[in-house]
Amino acid sequence: MKSSFFKILAAINKTLLPSYTKKRLDLSKASKFQLLIFGWRLYVTKRALHQ
Repeated sequence: MKSSFFKILAAINKTLLPSYTKKRLDLSKASKFQLLIFGWRLYVTKRALHQ
């Protein structure tokens, strides 16, 4: 149940939020908001892949 929720959330994140790894964003120069988005996407992806 929890895994499917995070898979759906990961799909929503993929469509709505920007991908900073594809844009080659330097994390040392990223703003706090960009780091927040990056961390959120990382958290959701990790939870979606965890079984």
